[in-house]
Amino acid sequence: MARFVNVAVVVSFVSVVLMQCVAAQTVHVVGDSMGWTIPQSGAGAYDTWAASKTFRVGDILTFNFGAGDHDVLQVPKASYDGCTAANPIGNTITTAPANITITSAGDHYYICTFSQHCQFGQKLKITAVSSSPTPGGAPSPDTTMGPTANGPSPITPSPPDSSSSPTPGGAPSPAEYCPPDTSPITPPPPTPSSSTPSGAPSPADCPPDTTMGPTAPGPSPIAPSPDSSSSTSTALASILVSCLSIIAVGFGFIF
Repeated sequence: MARFVNVAVVVSFVSVVLMQCVAAQTVHVVGDSMGWTIPQSGAGAYDTWAASKTFRVGDILTFNFGAGDHDVLQVPKASYDGCTAANPIGNTITTAPANITITSAGDHYYICTFSQHCQFGQKLKITAVSSSPTPGGAPSPDTTMGPTANGPSPITPSPPDSSSSPTPGGAPSPAEYCPPDTSPITPPPPTPSSSTPSGAPSPADCPPDTTMGPTAPGPSPIAPSPDSSSSTSTALASILVSCLSIIAVGFGFIF
């Protein structure tokens, strides 16, 4: 199993290398169908052609021309601008097709050394880039954002709505507050007609509050109502007197 894995790794590596080699050796035919000659469209013909291409290190430039009619020489920028063969880079190639491999990134300049061919536009400038694109750097962190929390942030409960929450039933209203009475309270004698209001709290139900200052005295005891038996006797006496008066008047008519 380990041997199979090793073979697979080697095959994958070789495939990647071959793909890079193939990709790095793109052949560019200079001028395409026009070839390497004095351009009929003017001095900028080869500049227009080069602008439509992408040149990488390892690519090959192919110059097609008639033998004895033209040649190819790589020169520095100064010689390119002046159309001279001074300070040549390499040897002049006189046989076609001339295949030149791009060995470094940057600008490269080529001319034809025949007579005034360079002045008439038979010269080429290209810009080569690295064979494989440089991987971009890691994106810098966004400094406008705050630090990211490791876990989910806790959800803060919203405060209860005071307008919709009911009032606790046990909280007394100010009107029902019963102040403590520090003096002893003597309860009034019970009477049949007296009754304690159901809503009023009894003084004994309110615990004394020693932290508060002096308060107003409690309500005065209710005076006892007259005895119901006395009222009944008075009514009977009145009825008896009335009856006796009627009887006396009757006897007066008789006699």
